[in-house]
Amino acid sequence: MSEHIPAELRREVAKKAEGCCEYCRTQERFSSDSLTIDHIIPRSLDGPTEIDNLAFSCFGCNQHKSLQIRWSDPVTGEPAPLFNPRKQAWEVHFAWNTDFTLVLGLSATGRATVAALQLNRPGLVNLRRVLYAIKLHPPGPVRQ
Repeated sequence: MSEHIPAELRREVAKKAEGCCEYCRTQERFSSDSLTIDHIIPRSLDGPTEIDNLAFSCFGCNQHKSLQIRWSDPVTGEPAPLFNPRKQAWEVHFAWNTDFTLVLGLSATGRATVAALQLNRPGLVNLRRVLYAIKLHPPGPVRQ
């Protein structure tokens, strides 16, 4: 059952994210769908509806993440925790490739998150390519 997230809390989460999906870094202003609020630890696993457990997420990342909190690291095959934007810095776990179209996982958490959330979905790669060509991508660095 869906739990209502108060408008003020939604605004606070969006402000922390600086208008970008906190996983794939899609900018809300260029997203074809409204960005949503993701429970980092899902409610089904007793994740609370409070700022430290909420992330601004594009629809695609939210749907791929679903109820997952761990995923297999494609390099080691070992389970790894998914990226937590409230406790971890994006730049520690991810980087852009040379043309800024692909998100690269730098750690087990980063690689597992890229795989689980499919951070390099074709539509995202195409959008990044176009935005980069007109100097609107990548978005600025993430502030903690």
